[in-house]
Amino acid sequence: MTRYPQDTIQKTTLPNGLRIVTETIPSVRSISCGVWVKTGSRHESDREAGITHFLEHMLFKGTENRTAYDIVQTMESVGGFLNAFTSLEHTCYYTRCLDTEKERAIDVLSDMVLRSTFPPEEIEKEKKVVIEEMKMYRDSPEDYIFEIFNGLMFENHPLGRPILGFEHTVNAFDQQALKSYLAQRYNPANTVLSVAGNVDHDEIVTLATRYFTVDSSPYKPVEDLPLSTFVKQHKRVSRAIEQTHLVLGRRSLGINHANRYELLLANTLLSGGMSARLNQNIREKYGYCYSVASFNQAYHDTGLFGVYAGTDESYAEHVQQLIYDELVRLGTETVPDKELSEAKSQLKGKLLLGQENMSNRMTRLAKSELYFDRYISLDELVLHIDAVTSTEIRNFAQDFFNPEFFTETILVPES
Repeated sequence: MTRYPQDTIQKTTLPNGLRIVTETIPSVRSISCGVWVKTGSRHESDREAGITHFLEHMLFKGTENRTAYDIVQTMESVGGFLNAFTSLEHTCYYTRCLDTEKERAIDVLSDMVLRSTFPPEEIEKEKKVVIEEMKMYRDSPEDYIFEIFNGLMFENHPLGRPILGFEHTVNAFDQQALKSYLAQRYNPANTVLSVAGNVDHDEIVTLATRYFTVDSSPYKPVEDLPLSTFVKQHKRVSRAIEQTHLVLGRRSLGINHANRYELLLANTLLSGGMSARLNQNIREKYGYCYSVASFNQAYHDTGLFGVYAGTDESYAEHVQQLIYDELVRLGTETVPDKELSEAKSQLKGKLLLGQENMSNRMTRLAKSELYFDRYISLDELVLHIDAVTSTEIRNFAQDFFNPEFFTETILVPES
């Protein structure tokens, strides 16, 4: 068992390779419990596109011990909830419930992960559900423009594909394909059980040992495909919509990059709230947008940074220029001490306020383990944030926010 300097955080690795990380908060009456599998849509082949997400859906459709109704009713009947999500790099099945129901939570999560049966009739029904989910996102202009943007940023690479896959790949999935993918990826050595709340670590280890009783076959991690060469692009598409949507951005930093804290603060300065630069300049000064925001998503080896805005088509060119002006200004003007201090306080405040939510704590535990193989404390994050200087932000921004590195996508109303 590993104990971290924060004695409320503990880690144990079972003989089969399953890692268990817990954070004990005695002052609450709830727990958040998640099973995290280190496999996402970026690990799929072309013909498998969407199978990680589809498998996530199918784990709710019945096990050797429970029907689909029984799975959700097990937690809902005691006031808890059960859900899951798929990302580019991992899949998570999670529940939140009263601390008295921790065994129930681990029981149902392990049952889903280890004993799902994938009834063929449920597979066929779920194909229709997922295809409707695809249509729902395509009907949303914001989601649609981001799908185009991601595809351009990582062209001909799994990172550029929709997590849901495509209709033709989803329609090809069958029971054997799901079982094969599950057996290959859902290995205990590739899995983290993360629990936060009013829990005792040793009790969670005992429960995990009881319910995750599965031998770990030798596990060979899936190697990521090399990143495709980035090519700056500009794409304009039209649909029957009222508003123009634009996203401009570039490939960003991996989650452990040396300059990640400079970027984190730059992103806060640009879009940390209503008082941030993009909102104050483009919305408040000109009234061009209801929504304008920058974003930064980090993966283990790369990332995405960009700015989204929704505006009238007649304003789009000016909005785009105003965005670039703000990006370039970070690299040419030193951020005033007061503004930087406020950005740091805002960033630290959001991190600390997030700790009041057990699901956020559970997620931080799991991601620390998945990405760093150790717990990254808030104290460590705060030290790194406080250490960033205005000169370091300016020097970083001079290169990073060069418009020559930015791809542009714009979705306009049909004329």
